[in-house]
Amino acid sequence: MVDSGGRLVPTGGRFTDRRVVVTGAARGIGAEIARQFASAGARVAILDQLVDEAQLLADDLGGIAIDCDLLDAGSTTEAMDVAIAALGGIDVLVNNAGVFRITPLLDISTDEWDWVFAVNVRAILVTTQIGARAMIAQATGGKIVNMASMGGKVGAAGQAHYAASKAAVISLTQVAAAELGIHGINVNSICPGFVLTEMGAATRTPEQVEEWSSRSPLGRLAEPSDVAAMALFLASHDADYCTGQAMNVTGGMITH
Repeated sequence: MVDSGGRLVPTGGRFTDRRVVVTGAARGIGAEIARQFASAGARVAILDQLVDEAQLLADDLGGIAIDCDLLDAGSTTEAMDVAIAALGGIDVLVNNAGVFRITPLLDISTDEWDWVFAVNVRAILVTTQIGARAMIAQATGGKIVNMASMGGKVGAAGQAHYAASKAAVISLTQVAAAELGIHGINVNSICPGFVLTEMGAATRTPEQVEEWSSRSPLGRLAEPSDVAAMALFLASHDADYCTGQAMNVTGGMITH
């Protein structure tokens, strides 16, 4: 429910008092993930470099916003430490943040390649190490959800660095699941297809939306809420026996 000040007030739910950290949650899919967790009773920390937008959302959700530059391992470490301290621990980590750029294979510079991998992969390593250590110290288990992509399973022209980075996220997820399971920590990834975020909708023509939608047996693109719902499932007790998986949210565009 929403209070008189327009802020979301948790009404109780499956994540009541769970402590959740979401990266890249100032807008788009990450913001929707944060909203759904807060609506289900969680206390949410938003890590994002878009400080003003992150703070506005955190104020609405009764959560906290922390400035975080995922290109900088030091900034990422500090932000994670601040978030965990502010929440009094961590139960769920959602590594949602990522970057995307279309560049022909022969034109990708090593700097651009490193930029994509730094944000999409290395940052997940850093946050996972910090989050997992805290979960282990708590001895209460935990859930880690990583945002991969359909592109990590089926590469597309112009996306060599992006697709390779998302394939790396899937592999990192599998290794983390194998190593952290003994501590009661589940690690899974999500592979969205085409998602119609607010920013994406403003830059895509109706013809593009129609063509992409036709690739799905369901005849539509994903909404941020479709991806957020999968994140909440993987973070819930309903997925306690699910780990090391790369879950498709593609509307049937790919099925493996």
